[in-house]
Amino acid sequence: MNDDQLEGKWKQMKGEFKQKYGKVTDDDTTYSEGKFDEMLGRLQERTGKSKAELRKEIDKW
Repeated sequence: MNDDQLEGKWKQMKGEFKQKYGKVTDDDTTYSEGKFDEMLGRLQERTGKSKAELRKEIDKW
């Protein structure tokens, strides 16, 4: 999956992710070019999941 596809998927699931994990904020889910790993780190911190788990969850969407 390339970065454009990943960004598109992320935009689609961002709201659902925030609903599922109440501690996740808009700041945590804001995607900017070149910041995906940083965003995954923030989500990892908030959800307690590994980056690999989060990537798998994103890929499922």
